[in-house]
Amino acid sequence: MRSCDGRIGAFATGRRTVLAATGGLTAGLLGTAGCLESGNAVHVLAAGSLAVPLEEGVGTAFESETDAHYEGEYYGTNAVLRFVEDGTKHPDVVIGADVELLRERLYPDRVDWDAEFAANEVVVAYAPATELGRRLAAGEPWYEVFADADTGEIAISDPNLDPLGYRAILLFELAEREHGLEGFRDAMADTVYREPDEPRLLAGVENGNRACAVAYSNMAAERDVAVRKLSDAYNFGNPAYAERYARVSYTTESGHTVRGSPVVYDATVLTDARNPGAGREFVSFLLERDDLLANHGLRVGDSMPRFHGDPPEAIQP
Repeated sequence: MRSCDGRIGAFATGRRTVLAATGGLTAGLLGTAGCLESGNAVHVLAAGSLAVPLEEGVGTAFESETDAHYEGEYYGTNAVLRFVEDGTKHPDVVIGADVELLRERLYPDRVDWDAEFAANEVVVAYAPATELGRRLAAGEPWYEVFADADTGEIAISDPNLDPLGYRAILLFELAEREHGLEGFRDAMADTVYREPDEPRLLAGVENGNRACAVAYSNMAAERDVAVRKLSDAYNFGNPAYAERYARVSYTTESGHTVRGSPVVYDATVLTDARNPGAGREFVSFLLERDDLLANHGLRVGDSMPRFHGDPPEAIQP
């Protein structure tokens, strides 16, 4: 994407080359929020796990098929919402990875509707050349492998910044309950490395500095790393298990308590957006092009989109 000072964003040179050189997309690399006041630009502030699907898929197609310019910034969802709440960022569109979290923090003052448009699941990515990776590849239970990890061998994203991070902690608790692993959640919370920049989560696995990482399925597929899929009982990917997921919770450093929930993404346009028309046009495009999301490993289907609140007529397919 071209930034508003004319520079070409990182992804213009190709995802594989850029990711190999940088270890991942740095949060905010492509966004320049202060210069998006023109009528043909839309500024999207989104969950970090959607960086590639939006940059290489939806955002690129949106620019090609409309006369609007796409600018995206990517952070953990908690950080995205905090930026909106404190006025640090002024996007047109906000996209989160936890629908209840967005609704709790942005309704009713900043938004009055949102659209659920895709789902995901949690997996374990690993480096096969490491001891932990060899054990995972051999089929050992992942929780037994994790229990033997040294400090820093396993990466999760920061649970105080984004849902993927606290879902990793909740994954440990669900496994503790499922398999009678007393103290497993707390032990893993003390052992893991917490990556503050979600798009860089898998960089350590790729370069061999980390043996494993708890990631979203689409992130692992994009980076072409080895993956151990998890049971629906604790991968946060099956809505039929929503009640089970909700039995565990995490309280962030700021004191906000969240309960486990299926991984579902939702999008909305802020009521005080600088360019609400472009925002609505982008969300409408997003909902109509689920093929672009599926191509990047996200779950879409007949149950999507689902609406909350009262979306404008222009948004509804």
